[in-house]
Amino acid sequence: MQFTDFSKLDLYRLPSPCFVVDEVAVERNLRILSEVAEASGAKVLGALKAFSMWSFGDLTRKYLSGTCASGLHEARLGYEEYGGEVHAFAAAFSQADIDELLTFAHHIVFNSCGQWLRFREQCLAAKKKRPELHFGLRINPEHSEGTVPIYDPCSPGSRLGIPLSQLDESALDGISGLHFHTLCEQGFEPLARTVAAVEDKFGHLLQQMQWINFGGGHHITAEGYDINGLVELVQAFKQRHDVEVYMEPGEAMAIGTGILSCEVLDITWNNLNQAILDTSATCHMPDTLEMPYRPDISGAGEPDEFEHSYRLGGLTCLAGDVIGDYSFAEPLKIGQRLIFEDMSHYTMVKTTTFNGTKLPAIAIWNSETDVLRVVKEFGYQDFKHRLS
Repeated sequence: MQFTDFSKLDLYRLPSPCFVVDEVAVERNLRILSEVAEASGAKVLGALKAFSMWSFGDLTRKYLSGTCASGLHEARLGYEEYGGEVHAFAAAFSQADIDELLTFAHHIVFNSCGQWLRFREQCLAAKKKRPELHFGLRINPEHSEGTVPIYDPCSPGSRLGIPLSQLDESALDGISGLHFHTLCEQGFEPLARTVAAVEDKFGHLLQQMQWINFGGGHHITAEGYDINGLVELVQAFKQRHDVEVYMEPGEAMAIGTGILSCEVLDITWNNLNQAILDTSATCHMPDTLEMPYRPDISGAGEPDEFEHSYRLGGLTCLAGDVIGDYSFAEPLKIGQRLIFEDMSHYTMVKTTTFNGTKLPAIAIWNSETDVLRVVKEFGYQDFKHRLS
């Protein structure tokens, strides 16, 4: 999926490697999310865990109700750079986390009744000073929609969310909402099934709540998503239970908006043609190893689909730092630039400097005007100062 035509961008204007994000495409996605919010009556938050390029903070503020975070630092980034409501969830909070979150967050969602009871007195005291504070619990409807266990919050034995059997209903004093999350880059139908499962198991609690958070993983801006179905589902849910509904899509903010541009450093052979790139699977696109998946490259095909096939690998010492096998119509050349497509969401946020590998630069491009800005470059000091 690649909505922006990055072939119009001269890649040699960029440092390498480099993430490039099209601001026109980002605004397109944000506009769709805003239209969904207006039509459905839901509040839509941007999930920073998927896309936290805060150069777009001001633009995001125009369209969304705020941000959601998976910990203190993301929450603080949302507060400082995005504005609007700040929602925070973590598998567990430390005392220091809570001390700081209570000074600026709007919703804090706890992953267990034990965590809530540990901090309840402090939280309720803070709410007296900041009435806009709300507290919630993440529930686990034990309804799996994911196909990859590492990304399935409801897989058996998951540490995320409270199963009904473990929910202490006597501990709900001070809790104003519930949060659930089962999706990962999925369409409307899995959400509809999840909502039905939540109502079946936790419906008796909904009348006590002021808000429900439908979590993330909604591929709302993807081609073919059933937006009308989503709008109708939210409207009906709000009417049945008289609650505020939140959604917190992450990848939907950035689908089809960005690429990772890289350069061919060397071409070798060992049973097959090998091309070594100045990027890395393990450092710059770890989901290719974790999920795993094979990212698309502009102009490339499956092995042997075109005349010239190569195994593309990174420049680290990890033997498995291999992105995948691809074919090209023409032989690759040293110094040639390649485009890995759709790399804005869940890729930029996961980069590392293993082996001292340089992080990709970050650039913003306007696909309508061709204006290009390199907003961030990384070097030795970034590597050095994160270690000691």
